[in-house]
Formats: sequence, C-alpha cells, structure tokens
Amino acid sequence: MLGVLAGFFVVWAIIGAGWFVARKRLLGDGAQAVLSRLSFFVASPALLLETLSKADLRTIFSTHLLVIAVSSTLVGLTSIAVFRWVRRRALPETLIASMSSSVANSANLGIPISVFVLGDASYVAPLLIFQLALFTPSYLLLLDGTTATAKPGAARALQFVLPVVTNPNIIGSMTGLVLAATGSKLPDLIMQPIHLIGGAAIPAMLMAFGISLHGSRPLRADDGRRLDTVLATALKLVVHPLIAFAFARFALGLGGHALFAAVVTAALPTAQNVYVAAQRYQEGLVVAKDTVLITTVVAIPAMAVMAALLS
Repeated sequence: MLGVLAGFFVVWAIIGAGWFVARKRLLGDGAQAVLSRLSFFVASPALLLETLSKADLRTIFSTHLLVIAVSSTLVGLTSIAVFRWVRRRALPETLIASMSSSVANSANLGIPISVFVLGDASYVAPLLIFQLALFTPSYLLLLDGTTATAKPGAARALQFVLPVVTNPNIIGSMTGLVLAATGSKLPDLIMQPIHLIGGAAIPAMLMAFGISLHGSRPLRADDGRRLDTVLATALKLVVHPLIAFAFARFALGLGGHALFAAVVTAALPTAQNVYVAAQRYQEGLVVAKDTVLITTVVAIPAMAVMAALLS
C-alpha cells in the first residue's frame, strides 16, 4: 500500500510541476501541445518498444486482455442504454458520451500509472492495443454511419485503418512484441538512444496534463449537460472498475496484484482522443471535454481508494 501511495505521489508531483509551469507561463502558450506531441509521437513509442521487447507475452495476452475487452464492452453498452433511452440523446451524441464512459487514457496517463503504481509499463499494453486496434475504431465506424461524414468505398475503409496502422504507439508496441516473440534484441547502439528518448515520455505526459489543468472550469450550468457529464464520470470511474473487478475476481479467479492491475487499468480516466472525436463529428463536445478533465483529476485519488480496499 505504501508503495502504491508513493507511486501516486510521484505522478501528482510531476502534474503539479506542470501546473506551476503554466501558472508562471514559463514555457509560453504552446507548451502543452509541444509536450503532448513529443510524448505521443516520439517518447512513448520508444518507451513501449523497450518495455515490451523485454516483456513476457503470456502476461500481455492473458486474462488481463480479456478483462479489458469484457469490461470496456459492457460499460460501453450500458452507457449507450443510459444516454439513448434514459437521457434521450441523439445517437451521435450518445456514442460520444459512451466513449467518454469507456475509452480510457491508455497512453498519456496509463503509461505513467502503470510504471509507478503497477510497477511495469507492460500492464497497459493490452489496453492500448485493444482500444486502438478495435474498440475506438468501432465507435468511429458507428459515428461515421450516423453523421454526415461518411466517405465512399476504399476511402471509408482507409479512414479507419490508417489511424491504427500509422499510430506511433501501436508501431512501437508491435515492434516490441515482435522482438519479444522472436527473442531478438536490437544492438546496444540502437537501444541506448531509444532508452534515453523513452525516458522523456512519462515526465512530458504528466507535465502536459498539469499544464492543461490551469484555468479549466468544467460543469458550467449554462452548457446544459452537467448531469450527462456526472453520469459519464460515474460510469468511467465507478461502474467500469466494478465490472472489471467482478469479472476478474469471480469469473477468472484473479487475486492479489493481478486483480489490482485489472481494476486500476479499468479506472484510468477518459482518453483525450474522445474530445478529438467529438470535435471531428461536432457531437457531444461538452460531455467529452468535461468528462476528460474531471475523470483525469478524480481518477488518481479514486485509484488510491481502490488500492486501500484491495490491499
């Protein structure tokens, strides 16, 4: 338990440093975008490549992947029912709200929390691969079919295939997995710069998030979506980890650190790319933006409570 709390403290300390940087305007207005792009396109792929190249594939493609797939799918379907038939939202807005409830931040916060709280970045790899290769493209396919953005023929197929195969985190992950599966090793001359670049991923991610917190004000009454945001937040931080816990504990018989890892992974906050999707389709913008912010702020203390309950 003390180790888990120490991991959370490290995460929050770096986030706090980012908030301080924004408050003092030490890096200018574009700091968040620069740090986010650095971590996403350069440092995170390097970190994932190095970590997964040394990982045990039985751990990555195991019951943990099954827990992620089942819990994410169930909470996604539950949220569709809530927002479509209880809140009476249009289908495109319902899909964005469902994404806000079920698509987790597997990179920008998932990797640091996996490293500092769970002790190994490989714990987040199944979530990253499942979401980028299957879960998120499924939502985008549905959004494309229910809005005016549909493209014809091959262009429509490429619209969903290209973001997956060109995603730098997927490329880094798959390269690492190939190396692990074949037992191959890259020369030290190549691995050393990869190691150094990967070391920038976690501080860049967390400081970028800290910068984003400065000046944010969610749950404005005049937006008219306050209850929707609260529901999406509760589904993401309460229902999702509860489903993961129930399935992992009672269906798969997991316990100890494996159970804790499954619950923490499910409790990761809403991914920033949900808001990107909302902007792209011009649907559910308020719920997506506010849920990303609130779940990201609340998720870490919520995980600390989960750690206390499961310790």
